[in-house]
Order: sequence, then C-alpha cells, then structure tokens
Amino acid sequence: MRRTPEGEVSDAIPSGFNVRTRVHEYGGGAYIVDGETIFFSNFQDQRLYRRDAGRPPVAITPEPSTPAAWRYADGVMTPGGRSIVCVRESHGRDEVVNELVALPPDGSAPPRVLVSGSDFYAYPRISPDGRTLAWISWDHPRMPWDGTELWVASLSPEGALGEPRLVAGGPEESIFQPEWSADGVLHFVSDRTGWWNLYRRAGEEDEALAPMDAEFGTPLWMFGSSTYGFLEDGRVACAFQRDGIPRLGLLRPGTGAVVELDTDLVLAGPPMLRSRGTELVFVGGNPTEAPAVVSLDVESGAVEFLARSMRRQIDRGYISVPRAIDFPTDDGATAHALFHPPANGDVEVPTDELPPLIVMSHGGPTGNADSSLDPRIQFWTSRGLAVVDVNYGGSSGYGRAYRERLRGRWGEVDTVDCLNAARHLAEVGEVDGTRLAIRGGSAGGYTTLCALAFHDLFAAGASYFGVADAELLAKDTHKFESRYLDGLIGPYPEQAELYRARSPIHAADRISCPVILFQGLEDEVVPPSQAEEMVAALERNGIAYAYLAFEGEQHGFRRAETIRRTLEAELYFYSRVFGFEPAEDLEPVEIRNL
Repeated sequence: MRRTPEGEVSDAIPSGFNVRTRVHEYGGGAYIVDGETIFFSNFQDQRLYRRDAGRPPVAITPEPSTPAAWRYADGVMTPGGRSIVCVRESHGRDEVVNELVALPPDGSAPPRVLVSGSDFYAYPRISPDGRTLAWISWDHPRMPWDGTELWVASLSPEGALGEPRLVAGGPEESIFQPEWSADGVLHFVSDRTGWWNLYRRAGEEDEALAPMDAEFGTPLWMFGSSTYGFLEDGRVACAFQRDGIPRLGLLRPGTGAVVELDTDLVLAGPPMLRSRGTELVFVGGNPTEAPAVVSLDVESGAVEFLARSMRRQIDRGYISVPRAIDFPTDDGATAHALFHPPANGDVEVPTDELPPLIVMSHGGPTGNADSSLDPRIQFWTSRGLAVVDVNYGGSSGYGRAYRERLRGRWGEVDTVDCLNAARHLAEVGEVDGTRLAIRGGSAGGYTTLCALAFHDLFAAGASYFGVADAELLAKDTHKFESRYLDGLIGPYPEQAELYRARSPIHAADRISCPVILFQGLEDEVVPPSQAEEMVAALERNGIAYAYLAFEGEQHGFRRAETIRRTLEAELYFYSRVFGFEPAEDLEPVEIRNL
C-alpha cells in the first residue's frame, strides 16, 4: 500500500500480484522503494518486478526453467541507482544455493554473483558513498542467533567487489542488522557480551554505544528486521527489551546512555523500524492497541496511526492487560511469562471460584511472547479464562544465556517451564489448579504434546499443527531450518534414539487427558499423518479427543473462517471438559470417548 503525506491510501501494486518472497521460507525484505519506483518479489513466480508510477509491473529477473526456483530478498539500491544488490536463493535438483547478487534495475542483464560460498547471507548494505558493501553470513549447523560473521568489501562504480574482510562475529557471536549512518560509519548489533548491544566501527575498533543488560536485536527469522535507525542530528532511535519489557529510546553516540521515549507504543511483531528526519515509522502496539503502522515524531511526541490491523478497536472493558511474572523452575533457574487474568466489564467476577488457566507455548521455539494486544488471547480472557503466555528457556529477549538454556534440551526445558508457570499461578491462588490446559501451534504444539505425553499436570490440551515427530522434522524440512534441531536436540542421525525419545508420537499412549487437535491438510512442515497417528493412539486408549482437519490450510491457518472455527471449537471443547456453560451458542464439536 502507498500513503501520501495528505493521508490518501492506495494500492502500490495492482491486483494479480502478491508481494512476498520465499527465501528462507519465512521471507521478509520483499520490496525496495526508489522514489516513485517499486521493486518487488512476486509470490507466484518469485521473480523480481519493477513497477514505475502509472505503469504495469515488468519482470527484471530471468524466468528459471523450474517455476519459482530463483528467489530474491533483502535488496538495496546502490547510490545513483545503477544496481540492485540482494540475496538470491537458487533451488536446483539436489541443493539450494544462497548468494549475494547484483542486477541492473531495468533488467537489461541477468544477475551477477558478488559473494558466494557460505550457506546463508543477509543484510547487504551499501555505504552512503557507494564504495563499500557490508553483509552478514553464516553456515550450517548454526542459526543466525547462534553465530554470524560481519564482512565488508570495497565496491567499484562498475560493481566489482574487492577482497572481503571479516570485521566482527564468529561461531559464538551473533551479528544483527549492520547499517551505515549518514556520515559513513558502520553500525551493528552484537551479542558478544551475552546481550545484543549496539556497536559502531571506529577505525579498526568496535565501540559499544550503550553497554547494558538489554536486547537491541531479535532472532533473524525474517529479512529486513530492523530495531534501530538514524535521526538527522546523529542520534540513534532504537527499540530494545530490558527485564522482559519492550521499550523505545534515543541514543546519542558518545554518551553511553539511552533516553527512553515518553510513549506507550513499542514495536509489535517482527521488528520493522524506519527513521527519517525526526520521524519514526514502525509497526507498533501496546496491551490495549492492536498492531498498527505508526508515525512518531521524537521531538514533538506527535503520534499518527497510518494504518490499523483492526478496523474496530476492542472496548477497554474487555481487554486483559498482562503483567510480567517471574517464577522458579528446574535447576534453580528463573523463567518468565506474561499473565493475563480474566477481564469482562459486563460480568462480575465470582468471589468463590478461581478461573481455569490456559498455558500458551509460543512457536519458534526461538521466539518470544510479547505484550501487544492479541485478540486471540482476549478471546479467552473475555470469556472468563486466564492465560499465561510463557517465555520458556530458549526464548529471546532475556540474553544469550537464557536462549541457550534450550540448547540440546528442546522438549524438556520448554515443557517444564510451562508446567512450572501453571504450578506457580495455582500456588499463589490466581487460578484453579484442577482446571489447567495447555495449547500451542507448530513448535508450541510440540511443547504442548510433550507436556501431555510425558507429564500429567494438565487436564486438557490443544495442539495446532504441532510437531509430534521430531525425527521426521529433522529428516525433511527446508534449508534454513534443516540443521536447527542440531542445536535443539543433537546431530541427526547420530542422535536418532534421542529424537525418538523426545517425540510425543512415540509416547502417545501415555496421554491421559482430553486433547483437541487441529491440522491443515496441505501442511508440508508437519504432515497430517502426525496428527492422525496421535488421534489413533487416543482412540485406542479410550481418551477423549476431537480432531478438526481443514482443506486448503497449510502450516499456520490463514483463512478467517478457519481461525474463527478453531477458536470456537476449542472453547466448546474446554466447556465440556471443565464443566462450564459458554455465554454464546457454539457449533458443537464431536468429542470421542468423553
């Protein structure tokens, strides 16, 4: 979409196109804006297109012999507009190759390889004078939050690259978001101290701009992720998380301190912070505002909502504002979560009854739960159920050591932290300890199924396309995640027995409480056979269950009707298991063995 300074909103891309790249499968960085011209990756064929104002899009990259085999992301324009430099992912018959390439913006020549040899690349960034290219790279079995390398090389006016030089990073240091300031100084985020802090390259030395126990970076799931930007006076606007709380601040290099902005808005979802003059533009929200495209002037404090994700705001009386909690967990550690108590302004809370609790285990597992308004959570809290969104060991936002609590222990640390979050809330009298449920999707579904198969705390569970067979996931997934489980469980196939021991599909006979499972029938990440095997075991053992499968849905439900149906079906399921009467009429769900 395009929005003029006068507030007029229109389609920047005509119908029939879908701006989305499949590089790394998670995408991001799918377009470049150069004046009135937009360059973008089209989802269907994965080619790059150029769209000049008032003209139809024109493909500027060759059509591969195999559809969508050449994919592009994270592009930047060289000063003067002579070339686009971007990541290209090539899918051949036997392998996937990632490289940095350059191509003319008019499509007059095919892409030319600039850098190759590593498994992955991101953040090609060109200095303001056009003479230096910076980028990051990493290799299997590391993920970008494990260890990346920051490189620079001279760039000639003709586009020739000089000898690359390593300036930061390594196997145990994660580099995030290299950027050049207007005066040509290279900045980047590094977790070399155990925390993702902001640095700038001063000669041959790195200067920490604000050393602190806080996270100025996030896991690089999507291209184009950005947590800082430069203002016209040289200050750096930055988003960071400290003590589990997201914040926005301003940093003047040389002072060593960040001054927090007086705003209740913070970045929401994958971080996308852009700056110009004294203005910040980002996708932001807070516990009472759904994510929106926001403009914030750091001098005047003026805020303008440019585009909202929800047409209608939720009445504040129905919103449960979360509070951050810390609780003891195994091995003497402390884990973190966001607790959402029930909230409904039309209903008086019973004084003689504690609410049921839903434990939410986020996906990733290298991700985190944030405090931005999530209607899916408010669905539960407005109906009298409490929710705890657990940032189990392995979650981001609490430093490298906390992320690495999950190393080699996926299915154990995450699961136990979810159990202990529920126990803690029951012990302090916030929830009914006899009516505990756990739910999650994908990796969160794996944690959910592990909690149900290997423990007996919960009275019910809900798995959304949950990973039931870790071994199958290790055998067959896309390149970006193909070695992810090396760090989470162990090398495969050397540790095949451990994979089987950690897979709920091999312990389904141990599940003793009711379970509802949701599955997309076109899911290639977690195929329907995994859910079907879990269902067969539940039927064999006479355990109450419901199973809803959806045609046309893949790994992650997209259709509004599917999302609504699954939430209402899950609520109906809990009402039958926990013995309460929903306020609305719900379409029944067949629950076997209840």
